[in-house]
Amino acid sequence: MLKPLGDRIVIELIEEDQTTASGIVLPDSAKEKPLEGKVVAVGSGRITDNGEKVALEVAQGDRVVYSKFAGTEVKYEGSEYLILRESDVLAVIQ
Repeated sequence: MLKPLGDRIVIELIEEDQTTASGIVLPDSAKEKPLEGKVVAVGSGRITDNGEKVALEVAQGDRVVYSKFAGTEVKYEGSEYLILRESDVLAVIQ
């Protein structure tokens, strides 16, 4: 599995529905990049300017919403993941 470093997290992308409520099938070109995902791995935390390590606020298993253009997309063992910094996470869905 991917193990992020520092204040980075690995998110498994949650795909949106491919059809609208009225039954129209959306082509891939019409879909927006998903902004929601499930945290599958977290780094050890960020290090402050004075050398202290601060634990991350998100945990493995959390569903999160993140910035639209954040992170780096990675394909690993047939699945798509996004690696981003914790600061790019906007909210945790409860």
